[in-house]
Amino acid sequence: MTLAPRKGPEGTGSGAQNLIGYDIDFSTGQARIILDIGAQHLNRNGSLHGGIFAMMLDAAAGYAASLSMSDAGNAPLVTLSLTTQFLAPGVGGQVIATGTHKGGGRSVIYADSELRDDAGTMLATGTGVFKAIRKRTEA
Repeated sequence: MTLAPRKGPEGTGSGAQNLIGYDIDFSTGQARIILDIGAQHLNRNGSLHGGIFAMMLDAAAGYAASLSMSDAGNAPLVTLSLTTQFLAPGVGGQVIATGTHKGGGRSVIYADSELRDDAGTMLATGTGVFKAIRKRTEA
């Protein structure tokens, strides 16, 4: 069951997004990372791999932090810290990570995220600290 629109904001995305196959959605005013779970996303126990949980939590919180700096959500940031709490397995269907900006200043930003399945069950939460960076220009 697909619950979320499939809009990718201009100027967002990454090689990691392409590899895993998640979508980015800002249509609700929040940063949402959406993944339809496939066999390639599973661990040896048949549930969504914990590394993908962490990747989605990081992306959602990072985009929420980026949205606090840029309406387009494309302000460049790096993750300084990500704390995750795994609460339940993801066993199929769709999962959605939602990020929320919590505070910070011009260079260090705080954001939280949560990962839920398509039934609304919370699977994991994350707390992130992000640093704004300036893109280097080629000399």
